[in-house]
Amino acid sequence: MDTLPATAATAALLFAGTNIDDVVVLAVFNASSRASGEPKRWQIWAGQYAGITVLVAVSLAAARGLTLIPQHWIWLLGLLPLGLGLYKLAGAIRARRSGQQASVAAARGLLGVTGITIANGGDNLAAYTPVFATISTSAAAITLAVFAVGVAVWCLVGAWLVSHHRVTDGLPRWGHWIIPAVYILIGVYIFQKTGALSRAV
Repeated sequence: MDTLPATAATAALLFAGTNIDDVVVLAVFNASSRASGEPKRWQIWAGQYAGITVLVAVSLAAARGLTLIPQHWIWLLGLLPLGLGLYKLAGAIRARRSGQQASVAAARGLLGVTGITIANGGDNLAAYTPVFATISTSAAAITLAVFAVGVAVWCLVGAWLVSHHRVTDGLPRWGHWIIPAVYILIGVYIFQKTGALSRAV
C-alpha cells in the first residue's frame, strides 16, 4: 500500500507533468489583467479551479466506466483556443487598418477563463483516467488535495512570470498580436497532443 508521501509525490508529478503548458496560459491571463483589467484576478483563480474541477470530474466518471467525452472527440477542444485566437487576430488586423487600438484582453470573465482552462487541459483526461481507475479511494482523495494545491501554485507562478514591468509595459503595444498567436499555438498544440494532426495527414 502506498504511503501518503509517495501518493502525494506521484500526484504532484502527475499535475505538473500534465499542466506545464498551462503556466503559459496563466501568464497570458495575468499579463492581460494587468494591462486591461480583463480577466480580473479572482476570475483567473476561480476559472482555473472550475476548469480543473471539470476535467477531474470527467476523469473520475471515465474511471468508473462512464465515457462522457469519447477519446476520439477530445481534439475538438482545440477549436476553442484556435477560434478565439483567429477571432482576436482578425480584430487586431481590423483595428490596425482603422487606426484604432485593439483590446488586449485574453479572456472575458469567469466563463472565458474556465473554457480556455478546460480546452487546454482536455488532453489530460487520457492521463488522469487510468490513474483514478487504479488507485484507492484514500489515494484519490490525496490526489485531489494535491491538485487543489497545484492549481494555487500554478496561479501564483503565472502572476509571478508577468511581475516584471517590461512585460506589463509592452503588452498594451504588442499584446493584441501576442495573445492571438498564443491562443492559435495552444489550439495547434492540443491538436498535436491528441493526434488530430497525424490523423489528418
